[in-house]
Amino acid sequence: MVLRINLLNVIKMVKPLLLSMTVAFLLVGCSGTDRLKYQERSVEEIYDSALGYLNKGQFKFAAVAFDEVERQHPYSSWARRAQLMSAYSYFKANKLDESILAAERFVSLHPGNKDAAYAYYLIGICHYMQIADVRRDQKETELALSALSEVVRRFPFSDYASDARLKIDLARDHLAGKEMKIGRFYQNNDEFFAAIGRFKNVIEKYQTTSHVPEALYRLTEVYMEIGILPEAYKAAAVLGSNYPDSEWYKLSYNLVKKFNVQKP
Repeated sequence: MVLRINLLNVIKMVKPLLLSMTVAFLLVGCSGTDRLKYQERSVEEIYDSALGYLNKGQFKFAAVAFDEVERQHPYSSWARRAQLMSAYSYFKANKLDESILAAERFVSLHPGNKDAAYAYYLIGICHYMQIADVRRDQKETELALSALSEVVRRFPFSDYASDARLKIDLARDHLAGKEMKIGRFYQNNDEFFAAIGRFKNVIEKYQTTSHVPEALYRLTEVYMEIGILPEAYKAAAVLGSNYPDSEWYKLSYNLVKKFNVQKP
């Protein structure tokens, strides 16, 4: 998966110490919360123990341990590496909000760092994984779209740009689906002008998504319901011109033919 590409380089920056050494500190469970029993150690020892937890799949422990690197040695070069590794560890532990905060801290402190592309990508992925279905609020979809767009804008040739573009398309399709759901709700409740606004949003803002053919058909329906036949014909004509093989065009064509709507 794309997520590991640059992190492997980060890990390789440190030659691991023997895993049999005494760990830098102890991690214990307390009421469901991971905490540290503080033991002062060198930055190398702390970082290596964090890598040990990561390699064992103990991701929450690893995240807390990487955070400890920065806490005990905030001005070392190790602290910068640990910030990004902490973000990754929180992600692997499915602590997505914590991962976002750690990655955002990294890019705010090191915007020109070579691994900033990964940090932006990680922010986008964390939001993307929290996208809710179209019946619910789409704040996470908007945030994912914004973060992933930053990856493409800032780092168009990075290892993460192609995957970001794919997920941008999926996020936009999701937002278009939300608009369609609201538009259909307005249409079913005879709030026709509100419905028209939503369907037009899909056509104008999300014109590359899979929802455009239905949006054009719904416009045909609504315009016919309120008696604006020239606009109904126009929507059906655009649908036929751009999506002639669509089931939505067949429905639109039958509707226009049934009510004998003429070209304006």
